Amino acid sequence: MQNAGLAALGLNWRYLAFDVYSDHLRPAIEGAKRMGFIGLNLTVPHKLLALDMVDVLDDQVRTWGAVNTIVFETRDSSNAWRPLGIADAPLDGEVRSRGFNTDADAIVQALLEEFDLDTLRGGTVLLLGAGGAARAAALRLAQEGLAALNLVNRTQSRAAELAAEIGKSCPGTRAVAGYPSESVDLVINATSLGLSADDPLPIDLPWLQTHRPKYVYDMIYRPMETGLLRAARKAGCRAANGAGMLLHQGARALELWTGRPAPVEVMRKALEKNLYG
Repeated sequence: MQNAGLAALGLNWRYLAFDVYSDHLRPAIEGAKRMGFIGLNLTVPHKLLALDMVDVLDDQVRTWGAVNTIVFETRDSSNAWRPLGIADAPLDGEVRSRGFNTDADAIVQALLEEFDLDTLRGGTVLLLGAGGAARAAALRLAQEGLAALNLVNRTQSRAAELAAEIGKSCPGTRAVAGYPSESVDLVINATSLGLSADDPLPIDLPWLQTHRPKYVYDMIYRPMETGLLRAARKAGCRAANGAGMLLHQGARALELWTGRPAPVEVMRKALEKNLYG
């Protein structure tokens, strides 16, 4: 996806994947900075760890509490910090790392796109999970003006803590831990259940079958159809996987590195080919 985007922009750059153990993350980030990397993407479990490993945090990162994109910056001729990819200063100058989160906006964009919605305002959502991805999604969705947000997690105390946090930051959204007695507009899976074929469903199946929400979104994108999505479609719900979220968070990261609009449709085509053939 990223390499297709870079090629479409005519940039002589390359996007590469590296396996990095958690206890090697700090020197890996520092090494990338010293070697003149333009930036990095981070995935689980590095998104939370990186909060204390970058030089500067973007304001939104403080809200979402996770870093998934790093931009290496240097001072330009006017002494302002600029991304290395677009700065006019030589690479031997001072360099710092800046942490961003492109996941939160991507989930909203993907939901609107997948389900042909104009807005999420006034909607009701059941969110499965209370980890880093779930927290960012919950806080970002509440900012859209949801009427109600129910949070279900294996450890219910974590769901209750997140509900209390949302109540403080977005008091217009009724945030509650536990399943709602009534149906909801949208169910979102922000857990890892579904990555393996033998995983249990992340949702109570009788609740799903009885309440039949309008939409079900699984952040997992491989496999293409998880057990949750199969069950949702069988119950008559409109369902979609997380490929759209992956696309839009990646497109935003590319824009941060290049300072140019991302060629989203080129990236979408490359992503779908890579994921599903």
